[in-house]
Amino acid sequence: MENIWAYALTVFMAFFAIMNPIANIPIFVKLTEGLTDKKKKELAKTACIVAFLIVFAFILIGQYIFQIFGLTIPAFKVFGGILIFFIGFEMLQSKKPGANMEGDTSFDDGLAISPLAIPILAGPGTIVTAMNFVVKASILNLGITIFIFAIIVLMTYYAFIYSGYIVRFVGDKRFVIVGKIMGLIIGVLGANMLIQGIKLAFNLN
Repeated sequence: MENIWAYALTVFMAFFAIMNPIANIPIFVKLTEGLTDKKKKELAKTACIVAFLIVFAFILIGQYIFQIFGLTIPAFKVFGGILIFFIGFEMLQSKKPGANMEGDTSFDDGLAISPLAIPILAGPGTIVTAMNFVVKASILNLGITIFIFAIIVLMTYYAFIYSGYIVRFVGDKRFVIVGKIMGLIIGVLGANMLIQGIKLAFNLN
C-alpha cells in the first residue's frame, strides 16, 4: 500500500510540475482577452477535455500511434517548442496575441484545441511524462496514472474559469508583471524544448 501511495504522489508531482495549473493562468487570460465569461468557460472546458482525451489515448496506445504515423519524440518537441516560444513571446508584448481575433467564433473554438489543449496542456512534456509512467506498468498503476492526470486536468479547469477572480485578488498591475515574467519563462521553456528536440534528433550531447 505504501508503494501505491508513493507512486501516486510521484505521478501527481510530475504532472503538476509539467502542467502547473497556476502558471497557465496568465496564458489563458492573455489568449482569451475580450471574450465573455461564458465563452471562456466553454474554451476552458473544451481545452481540458481535449487535453485529457489526448493524453489518455497516448497512455493506452501511444507507442502504436507513434509507430503508425512515423512520429518521433524529437519532432514533437521541436514543433511544440516553437508553438510555446511564440506564446511566450506574445505574452511579453503589450498587445493581445495577433491570432486572437475578437468576434471570430470559429477561431475562438479552435483556440481551445490549439494552443490551449495542444501544446500548453497536452504538450510533448505531458505526453512523454504519461507514457514514461505506463511503460510496462501494471493495470493498477495504469489506472492510478489516469486518475491522477484527471485530477490535474480538473484543477486546471477550475484555475481557468476562476482566473478572473485570481487576477482581481492579485491585482491588475501585479498580474501584468507576473504575466510578463511567465511570458519570459514560457518563451525560454519553448526554446529549451526546441533545443532538446534538435539534440535528440541529431544525437547531440
